[in-house]
Amino acid sequence: MTTPTDALDPVRAELLRTARASADAVLGRARADAQKVLAEAREAAEAVLARARELGAADGADAAGRERTRAVQDAWAAELAARAEAYAELRARIREGVRRALARGAVPQDRLAAAARALLGPQARVTGAAGGGVTAEVPGRRVDLSADTLADRALNRLGARAETLWGPP
Repeated sequence: MTTPTDALDPVRAELLRTARASADAVLGRARADAQKVLAEAREAAEAVLARARELGAADGADAAGRERTRAVQDAWAAELAARAEAYAELRARIREGVRRALARGAVPQDRLAAAARALLGPQARVTGAAGGGVTAEVPGRRVDLSADTLADRALNRLGARAETLWGPP
């Protein structure tokens, strides 16, 4: 016994074949589109990651640069503090040396008084200074030839050469 054939079977078969072909084509395009979107997303993610790395490296370099600058400034401040300390010590030693020299009579008090009168005139009032030396005054003018002032003047005359005392040989 044969099954009756329906006249629409060939039409149905063709519609089914066309629908499958169309579905396969749509599925193929969807897969291609998905792969393209996925590839673009991966590419965008890589670009974002690369940019983040660049920014991170730049931030790191900036931070390192700031840290280097701060370290240089700290080192310079420490060096200046050490120089100031060395200068203060030198100044104290020179002052003490001049006081001792004046106390031993290396420069007699009357010679300092004469120098003060030579600068201000014979009417200058000359007095002994604490620590040695003299000061002298006339109205409107004063001369200080005390031990500390004489030491400070000697050190000031050294000027920048004083730095060679604690610099490298």
